[in-house]
Amino acid sequence: MLKLSKLTDYGTLLMTTLAAAPESVRNAQELATETHVSAPTVAKLLKLLVRGGLVESTRGAHGGYRLARAPEKITVAEVVRALEGPIALTACSVHGGGCGIEESCAARVNWRVINDAVKQALEGVTLAEMAAPLRSLLRTRTAIQPPPLNEFPLTRF
Repeated sequence: MLKLSKLTDYGTLLMTTLAAAPESVRNAQELATETHVSAPTVAKLLKLLVRGGLVESTRGAHGGYRLARAPEKITVAEVVRALEGPIALTACSVHGGGCGIEESCAARVNWRVINDAVKQALEGVTLAEMAAPLRSLLRTRTAIQPPPLNEFPLTRF
């Protein structure tokens, strides 16, 4: 099975959550609560994402985290690279030397083609696109909020 690590999955979820409200600064605990990812895992991911240049942190009472660039300018490929390193389906699809049979391997060229296709697919999806369903959900929740209690006079029966 070909799959991303759980950390990368959670990291993409964090980035999508930040992208849904890019103007907001959110603290790690808020992100943990909203995403249902444990606080220690969120802290670890945020550290990696800051180091990768995708998230910026602000210290202080009103500090927290936000995207380093607009969600339209950050791709899923960048998130994967920040959390996992180079996108590589096989060791030889990015750089050589990791396999004893690569010199005689007839599949190596094809793995590079496949690897490039996966990379292009991940580079073709931005955080803005990832966040679109979440933004829609948030708008729907806001639109159906009940009116304040004082708008409903209490009646006695």
